[in-house]
Amino acid sequence: MVDYDFWFTFIGIAILLNVAPGPDVLYILTKTISSGKKIGFASSLGVCTGALVHIFLAAVGLSAILVTSASAFMIVKYIGVVYLLYLAYKSFKNSGTKFNVENKQINDTFWKVFRQGVLIDVLNPKVAIFFMAFLPQFIREGYGSIPFQFIYLGVIIILVAIVIEGLYILFASKISSKFRENKKYGIWLDKVVGTMFLGLGIKLALDSQTQ
Repeated sequence: MVDYDFWFTFIGIAILLNVAPGPDVLYILTKTISSGKKIGFASSLGVCTGALVHIFLAAVGLSAILVTSASAFMIVKYIGVVYLLYLAYKSFKNSGTKFNVENKQINDTFWKVFRQGVLIDVLNPKVAIFFMAFLPQFIREGYGSIPFQFIYLGVIIILVAIVIEGLYILFASKISSKFRENKKYGIWLDKVVGTMFLGLGIKLALDSQTQ
């Protein structure tokens, strides 16, 4: 028998969590605005895949290390900070070049941005802590093993995220397509992307294990 109250509550919370603009949505929006709809979907699939990695690690208990070990948390966190600052540097350095029609080099490709999104999420230990804190509240007796429930509940959250992020991407792509045709705006957009990466890096550096 389907527990409608449980699923109504869980799906409702999953929607609210994903609708509220967070670091992942900010990253996806800036990539969409600067590089278009295809790259926006690549960034979304990347961060969702990174979240899926955290879900599987949580299911087997490995994410508990990040929750309980301050040193492990700090190591992963600062690797993530360095990576985000590197991405910020690359964006500022290449400001406007990818919008130059005479420049044949394509800076953003689907798989490059996908990998970038995966790393951004995997190297953020706060994602692991979120799943370790949130999903156990919905674990129920008699509905399969704890790892199994961790995985399928986490996958549902990710599927909800893909749908909502897709709507964000379509909207951002529609309103920004004209801007990307102008190199002046291209320079500005790259600086916005660089600032976003810089901000995410600073935020991650300031995050504590217990926040």
